[in-house]
Amino acid sequence: MTKLDEFRAIITGEAPGPPVGELIGLRLTAIEKGQATFELDAGPQHASPLGTMHGGILCDLADAAMGCAYASQLADEESFTTLELKINFLKPIWEGRLVAVATVVKAGRSVGLSECKITDRHDNLVAYATSTLVTLRGDAAKGR
Repeated sequence: MTKLDEFRAIITGEAPGPPVGELIGLRLTAIEKGQATFELDAGPQHASPLGTMHGGILCDLADAAMGCAYASQLADEESFTTLELKINFLKPIWEGRLVAVATVVKAGRSVGLSECKITDRHDNLVAYATSTLVTLRGDAAKGR
């Protein structure tokens, strides 16, 4: 089973998603080679002490989407890890459905770049993130 097949099995419910998705409420809703879409229903459980959605939750949403987009184009024996994640918070959120669409911008032999746009139900940009990822092979990829 390829990584794309594994992701598609999560979408159809044939395979469980990762525990962090259940904890936070992240849902993988679409996957193609080099692109992934996640959704999150924001609510009071995601609030910061100030009452708006905690920025770390938006980071988790973007990181999941960018990681799956990148992993979707790797060979079966390869894995990856995130080297750097940068996010711009553009609009406060209290509640509502968020959609994160991530795309691989560049997939080099060892290092890649992904981007993610998170929008609200009105298609307004809530956050924009980029991630630098490194492809792992051999022993470094085992168990990841």
